[in-house]
Amino acid sequence: MDGLKAFLMGAVEGITEFLPVSSTGHLILTAHIMGIPHTEFTKSFEISIQLGSILAIVFLYWRRFLVDMELWKRIAVAFLPTGLLGFTLYRYIKGYLIGNDLLVVIALSLGGLLLIVADRLCQRFATLEDGRELSYLRAFVVGLFQSLAMVPGVSRSGSTIVGGMLMGLSRRASAEFSFLLAVPTMLIATTYDFFKSYEQFQPHEWQSLAIGFLTAFVFALLSVKALLSFVSKHSFLPFGIYRILLALLYSYLFLLK
Repeated sequence: MDGLKAFLMGAVEGITEFLPVSSTGHLILTAHIMGIPHTEFTKSFEISIQLGSILAIVFLYWRRFLVDMELWKRIAVAFLPTGLLGFTLYRYIKGYLIGNDLLVVIALSLGGLLLIVADRLCQRFATLEDGRELSYLRAFVVGLFQSLAMVPGVSRSGSTIVGGMLMGLSRRASAEFSFLLAVPTMLIATTYDFFKSYEQFQPHEWQSLAIGFLTAFVFALLSVKALLSFVSKHSFLPFGIYRILLALLYSYLFLLK
């Protein structure tokens, strides 16, 4: 993977990681368009550059991470399902689920429909404006929704936002809780994968990884601010429709041709 391709992959990761549209699906699609083979390095690259996106959240919310212990308690509870299932199913996920095109198409489609339904319910029943207002039980349920994102195409952000809205959070509060929950979830997941895989990297691949990491960081900063601004005034309906259209495109490129 040359520098330009690593930059483009990093940009796609940073833009889509915190949008409810599946960053994994977009990375697979981008790699296909650019002719990047889906090797073991590519799989690890796609996972590792997520750390750049995560550091963008730390950069934006560092004050809240330092002082808001009530929020941290709920994030810890919400992390439990994904943490337990992720470590248990790591080999299966990377070996069998990642790269399954039919699974991505199904997940994109169903995720889009569920996002639309949850958004409509949120309009009627959302009463909580901050993740720290969640009960521990509701925080745990949001974590269960996040664990669905181990299936490629589901979208960690999308599943967590859906879970948050169904548990009574407003659109903006759901998005912010999703951002913050991503920090322990993805930090542990990317670090774990990195230490499992780094010995297989070739010298020239480290440069590609660094470019993708830095690019993901910058574009994630812009994407997070744009999403919060959008959902403060609008619904998630466009993202649900976009996911369904993306599933059709993905199906045409990977399953029908």
